[in-house]
Amino acid sequence: MSYPRKGAKQISELANGLIDPVLARRAGINTALLGSWSEIAGEDFADCTRPEKIAWARGGGDDGSFRPGVLTIACEGARALFLTHAQGELIQRINSFFGFAAVHQIRIVQKPVSNLARRSRTPQPLKGEAARKLEGMMEGIEGDKLRQAIQRLGTAVMGKRGR
Repeated sequence: MSYPRKGAKQISELANGLIDPVLARRAGINTALLGSWSEIAGEDFADCTRPEKIAWARGGGDDGSFRPGVLTIACEGARALFLTHAQGELIQRINSFFGFAAVHQIRIVQKPVSNLARRSRTPQPLKGEAARKLEGMMEGIEGDKLRQAIQRLGTAVMGKRGR
């Protein structure tokens, strides 16, 4: 069994220590909420939503008590309608995450959220007629490097859908 060295800290602890004050000041949220968002939102909304900020009420209630804030959530397209219908349940999940009634309302903003899967930088090789056409176009090219570059370009251009 190994024990951590004295004074050693995980990078995540250091990063959260630096990022949390900025997020709290600018957006009213912390990295714990962002990191746990997929569990809070559930599988229906984890991939199409992202918490943007919590607008806390200025001052307190009439008696100086805490007043819950408004959570702004970015949501993609038509999924915002479904999120609107499920916002009561989502508010309960958020408040249970915080351990107190931190949010009383959700404001939904439609904008792109998901990180699109990065495409492979190497396109699929051409087949059939397209491959023969590209070979015919490259007949007069003698330099190997130039030939390879043009073949990559031709494969990318001719391999696009709809062409």
